[in-house]
Amino acid sequence: MSMSPATNFPFSAATGESQPQGTPRWWPVVAIIAATVATAAIGGLITAPRIPTWYATLPKPWFTPPNWLFAPVWTMLYIVMAATAIRVWLAHAPLHLRQTALLMFFVQLALNFLWTPAFFGLRNPGLGLAVIALLWMAILLTMRAFHAVRPWAAWAWLPYLAWVSYATALNAAIFSSI
Repeated sequence: MSMSPATNFPFSAATGESQPQGTPRWWPVVAIIAATVATAAIGGLITAPRIPTWYATLPKPWFTPPNWLFAPVWTMLYIVMAATAIRVWLAHAPLHLRQTALLMFFVQLALNFLWTPAFFGLRNPGLGLAVIALLWMAILLTMRAFHAVRPWAAWAWLPYLAWVSYATALNAAIFSSI
């Protein structure tokens, strides 16, 4: 049975991939986009009012970036995270591998989401450090799951892993100085 290009639009039609018959296609795509946008938006709403107040008063290490850098970096990372998760889901690969990859994506996204209320919302760098350590491990596991489906998608997450490694060092330095 042949599928029309519109059925796979926009992600898998470009590569000529098709989905196994009977597998859901669009609900996970919508979930990926909605969850990623919600994580970014809610994180921004929690963080923004605390930057000029609580965060400004914290002792920070010499390698702290300027505040204006965080929003564009996180925006690009969220775009890459969602785009690669969508491509992994729509890949022509065994369903169990794609489901595992998507599960890991949502686990790491939940931890990503939880870090902001832990660090900024509760003003608790120690709790933030615990959450970000779990996030770092979840990113590695997500990359491993992505690699089983689309190796390039795992490699595309290296900047995210690097940024979270950097954020972990910042979080640890702040925690150790208070």
